[in-house]
Amino acid sequence: MKKTSTFQNGLIWFGAGVSLAEILTGTAFAPLGMAKGLAAIVIGHIIGCAMMLLAGLIGGRTGRSAMETVKMSFGQKGGLLFAFLNVLQLVGWTAIMIYDGALAIGGILTVSHWVWCLVIGALIILWIAVGITDLGWINKLTMAALFVLTLVLCKVIFFSGNAMDASGEAMTFGAAVELAVAMPLSWLPLISDYTRDAEKPVQATWVSVIVYGLVSCWMYVIGMGAAIFTGEYDIAVIMVKAGLGIAALVILVFSTVTTTFLDAWSAGISAESLSEKLDGRKTAIAVTVIGTAAAMLFPMDDITGFLYLIGSVFAPMIAVQIADHFLLRRDRFAVAADSRNLIIWLVGFVAYRLLMGVDTPVGYTLPDMVLTVVLCILAEKLHPTQKTN
Repeated sequence: MKKTSTFQNGLIWFGAGVSLAEILTGTAFAPLGMAKGLAAIVIGHIIGCAMMLLAGLIGGRTGRSAMETVKMSFGQKGGLLFAFLNVLQLVGWTAIMIYDGALAIGGILTVSHWVWCLVIGALIILWIAVGITDLGWINKLTMAALFVLTLVLCKVIFFSGNAMDASGEAMTFGAAVELAVAMPLSWLPLISDYTRDAEKPVQATWVSVIVYGLVSCWMYVIGMGAAIFTGEYDIAVIMVKAGLGIAALVILVFSTVTTTFLDAWSAGISAESLSEKLDGRKTAIAVTVIGTAAAMLFPMDDITGFLYLIGSVFAPMIAVQIADHFLLRRDRFAVAADSRNLIIWLVGFVAYRLLMGVDTPVGYTLPDMVLTVVLCILAEKLHPTQKTN
């Protein structure tokens, strides 16, 4: 596979950040008000992107895909559990993104929901067929268009109306922080799939995370601003009112495609960790087909529960990896399964679900990860790892 430049990696993660799902999630912050909502978005992204950075650095340093780096902490068979869970969450994300995109586009150009699902699914398959390193000018042109159109959207939202009292039930500040953490955390099991093939993996990781973090915050703020300044939670309706027309279609279609492409592509790479017989590209296409069918058949309007589930699975997983790679210098890639780390992960998973009933100013992810890292260190102190080579 051809090596990607740092600039290409930046473009990839710019495309990941410009997402309808992130804008829609941002609308949930509106009842907090602009100041508190912005604080929750920034704090959450700092926490989530820090975890994303460390995950990417592990892949960049070792040259391994995201799910292969997981095997460094949980062993060959232990890593299969997370590869399977990652494929499942990526199938879910693929379906959610296609569903949201089709719903929004349908608000601008009234055609049956299933038709737009098929159009978006077909474009994602085209992106997969072309390949991430061969998109070239297509990717650059798409990103430039998305950038300009999001600027126009910002002008429409923030300079064309007065702040209103946003309706909806206000979540706690801690829950809002967690909702901001959840989006970068959902990319955590994917980032190494792209940074490992970079010409300068460590530099590419930093650029990828910084670009994604800034753009993701921007999308959240657009969503929150839309609800506060226009009183409207449907981004497509705002675009129609602003007279964006074809431009609205472009931003909605391509933001959906560029983000969902990464989900489907990484599902294929993760599937290769499950079995050498699985071809990544073909699996990515199959995931897109399944996601398209699910988007056509099932309602997916509220994804907050899904985001929290992702956090509860992958926050303790990366905490174990961080402890092993950066603090304890353990590498369990050669063993069948590391039962100790699997038990610690399970404790972290349960702790996260319990913490959801406790309101903390920094959400649930950070306390859960601190607990998990401490457990890893204590376990190593009490029972040092035997060298495997």
